[in-house]
Amino acid sequence: MAVDSKSDSTPNLKIFVERTPSESRLSELGIKSWPKWGCPPGKYHLKYDAQQTCYLLKGKVRAYPKSGSSSSSSSSSSDEYVEFGAGDLVIIPKGLSCTWDVSVSVDEYYKFDASSPSSSSSSSFY
Repeated sequence: MAVDSKSDSTPNLKIFVERTPSESRLSELGIKSWPKWGCPPGKYHLKYDAQQTCYLLKGKVRAYPKSGSSSSSSSSSSDEYVEFGAGDLVIIPKGLSCTWDVSVSVDEYYKFDASSPSSSSSSSFY
């Protein structure tokens, strides 16, 4: 399986989106036992202290990752986003900071990587 790996100075902090995973995949992950979270439309600045996996029941989000590199032009990096919504399984890596631009209210199941020592306080608004 080929992976797109650009040679930035940023570690490989990319949001992974699995579009419409099968019921068996969702069952295997046990998502219905995960906590639920939701938010209304708006912009949310988030920092992930642990890897988060979430499954969106409803909603539409554009996530704009913050670049750790000091590029000459900030306009090109601010245009990059990952879009996901209802029915998508999303993995957000530990250490990523991003802005969620929520256009349709989100309702999701989520879990944080249990191997992270700070999994109880794994994402924060800033």
